[in-house]
Amino acid sequence: MKAIYLEGIHQPVQLIDAPVPTAGPGEVLIKLQAASLNHRDVFVQQGLYPGIKLPVILGSDGAGVVVDTGEGVDSDWQGQAVIINPAMNWGDNPKFYGADFQILGMPTNGTFADFVVVSSRYIHHKPQHLTFEQAAALPLAGLTAWRALMTKAGLNQRGGNEPEKVLITGIGGGAALYALQFAVAVGAEVWVTSGSDEKLEKAKEIGATGGVNYRQDDWHKTLLTQVGAGKSGYFDVIIDSAGGSGFAKLIDVAAPGGRIAFFGGTTGAITNISPPKVFFKQLSIFGTTMGTESEFADMIKLVNDQQIVPVLDEVFPLAAIETAMTKMETGKQFGKIILSIDS
Repeated sequence: MKAIYLEGIHQPVQLIDAPVPTAGPGEVLIKLQAASLNHRDVFVQQGLYPGIKLPVILGSDGAGVVVDTGEGVDSDWQGQAVIINPAMNWGDNPKFYGADFQILGMPTNGTFADFVVVSSRYIHHKPQHLTFEQAAALPLAGLTAWRALMTKAGLNQRGGNEPEKVLITGIGGGAALYALQFAVAVGAEVWVTSGSDEKLEKAKEIGATGGVNYRQDDWHKTLLTQVGAGKSGYFDVIIDSAGGSGFAKLIDVAAPGGRIAFFGGTTGAITNISPPKVFFKQLSIFGTTMGTESEFADMIKLVNDQQIVPVLDEVFPLAAIETAMTKMETGKQFGKIILSIDS
């Protein structure tokens, strides 16, 4: 089979011929049709991810067809179109993953290949309204967004007299876009930020009420003016993936009793926060990453129920992996970058 192989840190990935893996007890062999990139793949290549173990076939997200089942697996899975939950061995504590937790694609061989073997507990039927490329875009970023928005921040799903206001920073990346789509699907009023006016307009096309360019001075004041004065003009839920000094402005735009969940730190250490602004507002701030098996199942249910379609940026053939990785590194995409695996 063809596979994308990373032998060492700071080395280019290689398209290699590798043996087709065999499904062991409790496992399935999947013929992949599509995979999607995440920043994790670039971070592993650059040595910026914890616990790196190489060499490995990269790739956490994938969708395909089950072509073989191991001992103990229901043979009805044979021939089924599936997507893969890449968050494996979470453990018994829903609040924090256990010592055996790992994400598909390092240290375990991942989805940038013709075939992959995974435990049958981590496969789900592909939503019928999605193509393989769309389904492959969903798992890692969708799960990350779901846990941040629904579990950690506890977005009120159509339960109040008026919709909660949600702010999502850095719109354009996969997890931020899923947070937007999920929040809109459950009736929230969603606003966004971006460093690109073009991305702000695209976000409005898929349900955002409005947004501001964070490159503007005092962007947070402009945003509050757009949303409206008074308590109703502040945000009940904020989803962030940047951190950095700009995080302090999120404290300013949070509503009393607001919840902030973040899962990234692309702009560095969080600084300049005034503690009284946090405790007098009774704010809750949550760190989060990935999610549990039940959260993945809940996320898939919403996608099915609301017919949510992931936003794709561009589809590349497997052999164009370096071009795809370079595009991921630049951060200029709007939506998920996909690898089509059609051999």
